[in-house]
Amino acid sequence: MIANQVVLLLMLSILWPSAALPFTPGNIGNLFGTPENDGRVLQRSKRGWMWNQFFLLEEYSGNDHQYVGKLHSNMDRGEGNVKYVLTGDGAGSLFLIDEKSGDIHATKRLDREEKAMYTLNAKVLDRRTNLELEPDTEFNIKIHDINDNEPKFAKEIYFASVPEMSEVGTSVATVTANDADDETYGNSAKLVYSILQGQPYFSVDSENGTIKTALPGMDREVKENYQVVIQAKDMAGQMGGLSGTTTVSITLSDVNDSPPHSFRVTAVESTEIGGAVGRIKADDPDVGRNAEMEYSIVGGHDTFDIITDQTTQEGVIIIKKALDYETKRDFEFRVEVKNTYLDSRFIHGLKFKDYATVKVTVEDVDEPPGFTRNPYIIEVHEDTAAGSFVGVVSARDPDADNKPVKYSIDRHTDLERLFNIDSVNGTITTLKALDREMSKWHNISVVATEINNPRQTTRVPVFIKVLDVNDNAPEFAMTYDTFVCENVKAGQLIQTISAVDTDEPLVGHKFVFSISATNPNFTVVDREDNTANILTRRGGFSRREMSLYFLPVVISDNDYPIQSSTSTLVVRVCACDSRGNMQTCNPEVLPFSDGLTTGALVAILLCVVILLMIVVLFAALRRQRKKEPLIISKEDVRDNVVSYNDEGGGEEDTQAFDIGTLRNPEVMDANKLRRDIIPEMLFPFRRTSPIKDNADVRDFIHGRLQENDADPTAPPYDSLATYAYEGSGSLAESLSSLESAATEGDHDYDYLGNWGPQFKKLAEMYIGKNAFEF
Repeated sequence: MIANQVVLLLMLSILWPSAALPFTPGNIGNLFGTPENDGRVLQRSKRGWMWNQFFLLEEYSGNDHQYVGKLHSNMDRGEGNVKYVLTGDGAGSLFLIDEKSGDIHATKRLDREEKAMYTLNAKVLDRRTNLELEPDTEFNIKIHDINDNEPKFAKEIYFASVPEMSEVGTSVATVTANDADDETYGNSAKLVYSILQGQPYFSVDSENGTIKTALPGMDREVKENYQVVIQAKDMAGQMGGLSGTTTVSITLSDVNDSPPHSFRVTAVESTEIGGAVGRIKADDPDVGRNAEMEYSIVGGHDTFDIITDQTTQEGVIIIKKALDYETKRDFEFRVEVKNTYLDSRFIHGLKFKDYATVKVTVEDVDEPPGFTRNPYIIEVHEDTAAGSFVGVVSARDPDADNKPVKYSIDRHTDLERLFNIDSVNGTITTLKALDREMSKWHNISVVATEINNPRQTTRVPVFIKVLDVNDNAPEFAMTYDTFVCENVKAGQLIQTISAVDTDEPLVGHKFVFSISATNPNFTVVDREDNTANILTRRGGFSRREMSLYFLPVVISDNDYPIQSSTSTLVVRVCACDSRGNMQTCNPEVLPFSDGLTTGALVAILLCVVILLMIVVLFAALRRQRKKEPLIISKEDVRDNVVSYNDEGGGEEDTQAFDIGTLRNPEVMDANKLRRDIIPEMLFPFRRTSPIKDNADVRDFIHGRLQENDADPTAPPYDSLATYAYEGSGSLAESLSSLESAATEGDHDYDYLGNWGPQFKKLAEMYIGKNAFEF
């Protein structure tokens, strides 16, 4: 029989429930016989290591069952004939095994504090016969601890006492906390003790929780009871650890430390100079002026003084010098009291004065941070890049706690936001590049604020001086009005120039002036005092040849890096008298000499050609303009008859019809004012009605032609006009009543009765009308 093996793949969960470390135990040993030994069971080999243990994290929070490990047998060929069975602690309830694969899962969240280890047995059976293929194998599931329990003290409040005036480091009490987490695994149960309340009077040992005195001279007569809050934190005090607290009530027990005739006074360190910190009083059984007393400090004192209250006969202790808790906390001096009025009868043999000891204890107050310097003066070079270091300011809390402070810049003093400060270490840096030429000094205010008490703030002025960097080139000190006379000679001085530079070098300015060596007209002579002379190189300047000269002058400084610029000096050519006084600098008008130059002639010809082209183009555009016809109809104008559907009042209606309606509408539209001239009259000239005589058509047309020729409103082009004239050749003359309105009463219409029945109606109208008129 082939030897069988059971291999446990152990999964060790270390940090996360889902993380697992594979573990291969190797051969367990031959459990059954083989063909060679005829079925005899061989002795199992001895194991030299522990293999049968699983590790599982407690408080698993996943949605699925937590994976524990895997059982596997060499008898399992993957054919489904092997069955895995689990027995022991929690088998079937807390722990389930997959019969086919051997995977073990935990079904519930496990708590190490309830049970730290489970012991189970694994079996390998034949699925068909239910016979054991392997003997029982015992293994353990150990629950790994996580930090899920905070430290707890046995009591919520402890009581302890310590003698007053004990030395620093005197043990008061020891308080310890317990953590239910596993002490042997990680830092879950490693505790660190700290004090949350009770400083600076007491301290606590971080390892064992022993409370000790931390302040010398604690006086029961000043303060007797103290409340101290102690914290225990696991994970060795690291961030994320759990913590618990308890309160320790500490009482100072009395010791014999107050001699007779002594007083104790408490003074707050913030008391102003001249302020009272306490009162003392001596007993005198006398009354009236015999009981009046006077107090004084024996030998005087630098910090305190005492005055007498004449009303109450008390000694008032006042401050002469500011108190500082951090510098000195306890003072002691002797006070003398004596009667101001002495009776001479009882002077001898009696004491009229007494002495007492006064102890003053200074109490601490929360003071604002203090800067190490006031003010700060810092220097920084200009043109430094944004983010460059400027300087550091430092402030600390003068109190014994020395609370941390943060720094900020008062933006009202830095409106341009040129600077920034690190809130932790007070490092000042630039936000923008600085320019000394814009501002040489920057005055800002830095504010230091206690982090635990933002109301405690201190301001300090910071004066930042911007140091010069040679980043500007020199230039002319002014605008020069320079001229040279036409009759000047070579080597004559015409101008003295100087320069300015906005930079301020430490050794002063030193300028160098130069011009081009090839300049034939002028030269420059450096005078070595930041000025230079401009001299002529030749004579015979003429306004006709050139009225202005532009002289570029190069000006350089001597700082590092060297900066230079070129400034242009404008030199005018002027007419001067014999003494060199300027008379006029206007350019002289040059007369024509022999004639125009070739360039001038070419320019004139080009102008003429351009003008001709413009005229030709304008004329062509006028010709191409489309004329507006007077009559759009293509028919003969003589046959153009316009018909209307208006029904008039008959022959008797001579006022309702206008002869203008007989005209062609297109002709009427054409009768418009000219757009190219301003009309001489407001209304256009209206043609007169046809002549009233009996002239023939030719005379009529001739008259109309003359009228159109004389008409100033006629269009400036040929036009066609039509007239509704019937002529004078009809026997019946004109049948129209348009022209008969004025002469209608002069006609005799009796002859209409002789024209027959066709004109009967007409005859009745006119004959009857005449009869009516007469």
